[in-house]
Amino acid sequence: MDDDAAVPAAVRLVRDFVNTLEPQIDDETLTSPDRLRDWFAERGLMAADAHLDPADLDMALTVREGLRAVLLGHAGHHADPTTLDRLNQALAEVPVALRFADDGHRLVAAGGTPLDRALAGLVDAIRVCGEDGTWPRLKVCARDTCRWAYYDASRNQARRWCSMAGCGNYIKMRRAYAVRTGRTRAADRGPTV
Repeated sequence: MDDDAAVPAAVRLVRDFVNTLEPQIDDETLTSPDRLRDWFAERGLMAADAHLDPADLDMALTVREGLRAVLLGHAGHHADPTTLDRLNQALAEVPVALRFADDGHRLVAAGGTPLDRALAGLVDAIRVCGEDGTWPRLKVCARDTCRWAYYDASRNQARRWCSMAGCGNYIKMRRAYAVRTGRTRAADRGPTV
């Protein structure tokens, strides 16, 4: 739903990770440890032959849903404190180190498991988003049944829906209908005296 050419790589990584679940249709990409490994391997964050177990999958899903809650906050909603606590606890277990190179610095895994190394890459992408100012532009759709992550490239950062043609139009039509039916019901009751 975003123009991927305009979406910075670090934003794309975080957005795509959050979008491994599409809540509107309950479509889960990360259904097994092998699917999780494949997802990270396709993005160069994990070896294709890495071994992950169900606990790794649970941790990754905790991080994903915690990030969705953070992005919900970026969209002007209140994030569930329990979900944020679980995210913070999960990320506290990821050993990271700051690594310097000629082209700058980044966070890398300080040892650990294949999942630790992959999550360190995700944490580094969040760091990049924070440094370049794109972090608050990463949001989830305001439509309660959608919650799809998107990059808000609008000038004033006021975008509320993943797509104006889809979710935005749906919400606006519902509001217009509610206003119309409210007026009709008031007219049916007659004048108030």
